[in-house]
Amino acid sequence: MNSAEPLAGILRDALRAHPTGALCVAFSGGPDSTALLHALAGLREARERGLRAIHVDHGLHAHSGDWAERALQFCSVLEIECVVARVDVMRASGEGLEAAARHARYTALANALREGEWLLLGHHRDDQAETVLLKLLRGAGPEGMGGMRAMRPLGAGMLWRPLLDTPRLVLRDYTERHRLPVIDDPSNADTRLSRNYLRANILPRLVEHWPHAVDSILHSATHHRAAADVLRERWLAEFERVHDRTTGSLDAAAWLQLPPALRDPLLDHWLRGRHLRIPTLAQRAQIERQLRGLREGRVPCIHWPGTDLHIWKGRLWAVASAVPLPSAWQAEWQGQPLTLPGGGRLEWLGAPPAETFTVRFRQGGEKLRPLGHRHTRELRDLFQQSSMPPWRRAACPLIYAGEELIAVADLWRSEQGESRFRLAGGQPCWRPAD
Repeated sequence: MNSAEPLAGILRDALRAHPTGALCVAFSGGPDSTALLHALAGLREARERGLRAIHVDHGLHAHSGDWAERALQFCSVLEIECVVARVDVMRASGEGLEAAARHARYTALANALREGEWLLLGHHRDDQAETVLLKLLRGAGPEGMGGMRAMRPLGAGMLWRPLLDTPRLVLRDYTERHRLPVIDDPSNADTRLSRNYLRANILPRLVEHWPHAVDSILHSATHHRAAADVLRERWLAEFERVHDRTTGSLDAAAWLQLPPALRDPLLDHWLRGRHLRIPTLAQRAQIERQLRGLREGRVPCIHWPGTDLHIWKGRLWAVASAVPLPSAWQAEWQGQPLTLPGGGRLEWLGAPPAETFTVRFRQGGEKLRPLGHRHTRELRDLFQQSSMPPWRRAACPLIYAGEELIAVADLWRSEQGESRFRLAGGQPCWRPAD
């Protein structure tokens, strides 16, 4: 490779500035990632750091399988390891195809990343300008308007965008000069997709009227990023104050009293830490309306794709969206680890019991006389007086001996349940999904 090659020089300098950690390229096979991977493959500094590639097959196009094969062949010619990660994009998730595909892609990349590895993406200067404009149109605050971060944690390693200051033209010139084969995904020309519409129809007209539009957009993004970093120090301090590490919940009133510049990024940070998606502007407004109009005894739930946010006992609780449970589900259980529908597990602590129990979910009207209580109680009353969040109750396993309810998970047991568990030499242990 020509030592005067601009792209090679940019990447060599980037590697020297960050000299530790193995390297992995997110390789779609498009022009940008192809230029990035090929240029890195020509650098001794990159190969010495175990350079490899990951190709994500979204399965959204009839030729996606062929594209995966072409990615493998390209890497084989370069003598670079390539892994293909196949994903299922949740088309009916309610968040739109672009967002669903992006979520599936980054999840796959995070799962494939090795400990301490750097995942390099081919995002460039023009991508950054498009991102800032999209964030503006979606009403983002300083964090979003700061554009894509050059580095951030991802999975067991770090995500790295070393070309954010490099124009698209540098990468396209590279692929043409080296006559590199690239995958032409027709979805990149579909202007029904927001980013493509912006790229094809809006940015060119902006640049035509304001030749330095991209420079100005990125200059503004730099200011927003600086502001976001200052705000981050403040909302991280507030997060420690309103967050309960034991339950993972937030003090609702204290969160609501924060100014929006701290409230919004704090909420996003909390949700990402729980591996959940962040809300839209409309969903944020709904959270605030529910808190301000909260009435005694109500447990509101604000839902968006993949996430349920509950308001309960003065706190915010965020969990993955509940999966409808099969109404007539039951399982025979003899102490083996039992994965429950909707998530969670039922385990047995102690030697496996000789007796076989039956595990079911609530149907309504179940009753139990808990050990040490004088009266039989409806489960509904027991749950209401307990500290169990309402959204967990439907998935709470009930343990039967024949047709007799003898225990509710590891929370309550009857005298009969206590006797049987003592005889078996162990006891149940329920691990909820959240």
